[in-house]
Amino acid sequence: MTSDVVSPGSTASSRGGTEAPLTLDQAPPKTLGALDQGAFWANLGVSLLGFSAAAALLIPVPGSPLSLVAAVTAAIVGSLIGTTMIGLSAIPGVRTGAPAMVLLRGLFGTRLSYVPTVLNMIQMLGWGAFELWVIATGAQAIFGDGVPYAVWVIAAGALTIVLTIWPLGSIRVLRRFVTAGVVVSMIWLSVALFRQGPPLTEGSWQAFVPAVDYVIALSVSWVPLAADFARHSRSGRAAFAGVVGGYTIAQVACLTLGIVALALAGYQSQKVMDVFVAAPLGALFFGILVLREADQSFANVYSTTMSLQNLVPRVDRRIISVAVGVLVTGVALVVDVDSYTAFLGLIGGVFVPMFGVLAVDYFLLGGAARWDVSEGAPSRWLMVVPWVLGFVTWWLLAAPSEVGWWAAVWDGLRDLLGGFTPAPWMSAALGAFLVSGLATLLIGRLAPRRRLG
Repeated sequence: MTSDVVSPGSTASSRGGTEAPLTLDQAPPKTLGALDQGAFWANLGVSLLGFSAAAALLIPVPGSPLSLVAAVTAAIVGSLIGTTMIGLSAIPGVRTGAPAMVLLRGLFGTRLSYVPTVLNMIQMLGWGAFELWVIATGAQAIFGDGVPYAVWVIAAGALTIVLTIWPLGSIRVLRRFVTAGVVVSMIWLSVALFRQGPPLTEGSWQAFVPAVDYVIALSVSWVPLAADFARHSRSGRAAFAGVVGGYTIAQVACLTLGIVALALAGYQSQKVMDVFVAAPLGALFFGILVLREADQSFANVYSTTMSLQNLVPRVDRRIISVAVGVLVTGVALVVDVDSYTAFLGLIGGVFVPMFGVLAVDYFLLGGAARWDVSEGAPSRWLMVVPWVLGFVTWWLLAAPSEVGWWAAVWDGLRDLLGGFTPAPWMSAALGAFLVSGLATLLIGRLAPRRRLG
């Protein structure tokens, strides 16, 4: 393995602490065990977004609502597929000690890695702002409009910045003090809502595959940041188990609860949070989940910081964290929430095929033995080809985008392909992963790694 991310002779102990290093030329401490990571990813899996986004899962295609059983099954299948991708993407971070976007130097070369780095920063900035909106909206559902929305956003933004400055300490605090409260809250709210007898069989299985794709997209939005935290793991096994075990269980529980709440709200997504607050002691337990949502904004802001360090490796991450946190807070004050379902699909279309390329090159083509994350890693232009092929496959198979001009582009391409229409069983996520992975395998066999640049 070749790496200039950590300077020779640099160790975690040379800094005299167990916090994340300030720059890329300092070695990351290996302090996170399986419990730390399992609790962290479980907290990320329980999101108010899972409640408010239940409509996109229940009705992934207009006019084709799923039954509750079909939607929950889609949540399980999509979560398992998505979290396996996250878990595998975490392993190279453990082995190299490099953050996620720095890892892409080994896949694309340093300069080409800047393209997905910028895309990831845009994604994480958007998600961070959206999480602040979720926190503020949840707080207003509990306390009413007495406190202005902007005040809640600014308070949540300040908390996010504090967590981001001490990331490893924040993860340990989440495990020790927050996870238990989240578990109790989820159990209490589940019992309270299921007792109200939501309908279980209304709807069909017709749009099952698009629903699975939606859950995969919801999950793999974390792929580009998994190594940012896994680089501090004591082992690859602990990182993988923490992601797959913690996130899968939590996300399925969260989405299921959101589906039930949506059914009780008469399938009106804007009233979902009111259902939780109206339950016995609902305000108390829902309040715990609202406060816990700060770990989502923390993860997004920290990943943005790590991504930016791929571009400016020697700038103190604390300075970057404060600047990014302020920017995210500002964006949250004017965020357009209605665009996020389409945003999820776009991001999934970018990062699922990219992970397919990374997984094949790293695990199957021997890349792990010679992964170059140095600042001088040469460009590997051929690796862009399977990434693009996977992206095209995603959108050829995906449900129509809610963005009119984007949907028109892919409708036009389908017409050029003889009026191609994807069958109901075709999965955009799995198709994109398979095409990008197989194309990478073919290129790797035909062109030795030394010629891929």
